[in-house]
Amino acid sequence: MARIFVDSPMIKRPALWRCKECQRVFANRNQSHACGRYTLAHHFHGKPPAIRALYREVVAVIKSIGPVRVLPEKTRIAFQVRMSFAQVTPRRGWLDGHVVLARRLEHPRFRSVQTFSPRNHLHTFRLFRPEEIDDEFRSWLAEAYRVGNQQHLEPKRSDRKPNEPAAI
Repeated sequence: MARIFVDSPMIKRPALWRCKECQRVFANRNQSHACGRYTLAHHFHGKPPAIRALYREVVAVIKSIGPVRVLPEKTRIAFQVRMSFAQVTPRRGWLDGHVVLARRLEHPRFRSVQTFSPRNHLHTFRLFRPEEIDDEFRSWLAEAYRVGNQQHLEPKRSDRKPNEPAAI
């Protein structure tokens, strides 16, 4: 499959690759994944209505940031722009989840932080109540959204010479 480049405000990015089996799209060709078709109902079966409402709050915040693909997978519900940048897993009394940030952020609200590369840090969280989706949490979702859109890979304008185009 040929990959074409898509213009961005700062850099040209390859078009997304689509898996022939499950039709999911990825930023990386032949991305490792588990093909499967799952529904939101699969994740909320047997869960209290308050957990579904909490999930809807998270989705509303993410959609207020920009367009997003909501991807029900076998064990989680992922949120993807070019790459997955966040996920939630509904439990009976809470939502477990994570955001991917381009920096390591130690904070008491994160249950753990895993570093996969200098610009790829997975921060796990647990939400019990809608009040926890505050300005701070929203800012982390917005930061993760930029990672999902691969904006963290763009050179800072201050790092480039005047009139120098951005490059990957």
